[in-house]
Amino acid sequence: MARKTVVVGLSGGVDSAAAAALLKDAGHEVIGATMTTWDGRALGAEGLGRGCYGPGQAESVRAAARVAAALGIPFHAVDLAREFGEEVLAPCAGDYLRGVTPNPCLRCNRRVKFAHLPAALAARGIASECFATGHYAIVDRARAGGRHLLLRGRDRAKEQSYFLAMLTQEQLGRALFPLGERAKADARALVAARGLPAAGRAESQDFIAGGYRAIFGGAAAPGPILDENGRSIGMHRGIQYYTIGQRRGLGIAHRAPLYVTGIDRAANALIVGPEEKLYADELEADEFNWIAVEGLAAPMRVQARIRYRHEGAPATAAPAPGGAVVVKFDAPQRAITPGQAVVLYDGEVVVGGGIIRPRERAGGA
Repeated sequence: MARKTVVVGLSGGVDSAAAAALLKDAGHEVIGATMTTWDGRALGAEGLGRGCYGPGQAESVRAAARVAAALGIPFHAVDLAREFGEEVLAPCAGDYLRGVTPNPCLRCNRRVKFAHLPAALAARGIASECFATGHYAIVDRARAGGRHLLLRGRDRAKEQSYFLAMLTQEQLGRALFPLGERAKADARALVAARGLPAAGRAESQDFIAGGYRAIFGGAAAPGPILDENGRSIGMHRGIQYYTIGQRRGLGIAHRAPLYVTGIDRAANALIVGPEEKLYADELEADEFNWIAVEGLAAPMRVQARIRYRHEGAPATAAPAPGGAVVVKFDAPQRAITPGQAVVLYDGEVVVGGGIIRPRERAGGA
């Protein structure tokens, strides 16, 4: 690849540090950048851990700055708290309050990290040709009909194409993922060999440090927990604290384990039942972002992933009215969760991704 000016999104962790080091070693002009997203609101004791959002971001900025200094590259911290609040925090809070479980990482990647961050730098006069991150995924440019393709990373235990499935063609056209062909162990070894300060830094695990309660304020409304026959067998503390497949935290004594099998927003009720009720062989999704194709004109055989840790299952995806897609699995899948993304694959290639609809909108799927 010809020498380019590349902005690297630095978190202070191993993966982004390794990505920046590889790009610099390849001769590119590398610029480090970190976005800050916390708006300063009090999170309480549960918000004191490490996450993408919370007071711990100050240390993340310092860690990223140390990595940039060790690599000898410029570094910029960009305040995107307003954009993050509008584009990620508020929509995710709304999703929880209506009984669905969003994936904030997909929304953040498309709307903030790969959009507002490079745009904010450009507004400062810091122009770049590419934007890079430490994600484990691969971009194959213009291989099929002029479209930029997104592929699974080679390290199947770490690969992160699922989180990037909502990126646009324009964003993929500028994206670089230097770790896509490498294993996580390679990144750790590289950072350690270079003596970069990220070598001993633990990875953040949460979207909001310690949990999600801070984004709901006082909006929680307790309501009934109903069994399969509609009988009230307990009370929940607010539907936003529950997700399909959840077992812990129900506070119900029962002779057999019970799981959340449905969330009825209109009745402000949780539906619970035995584990076998979690399985379904069909879902409907909308808000689709197509990557390998312009759209779905006819049924297509795919591997469909319904969450990040879901390897994928054979299915047929078919177009539905209004741009929606119906995914019919060959075998029932556990805990298909409204609000999460379904990402469709053709082998290693991401065909596209969309958002799973609530069951009441999907005709009982």
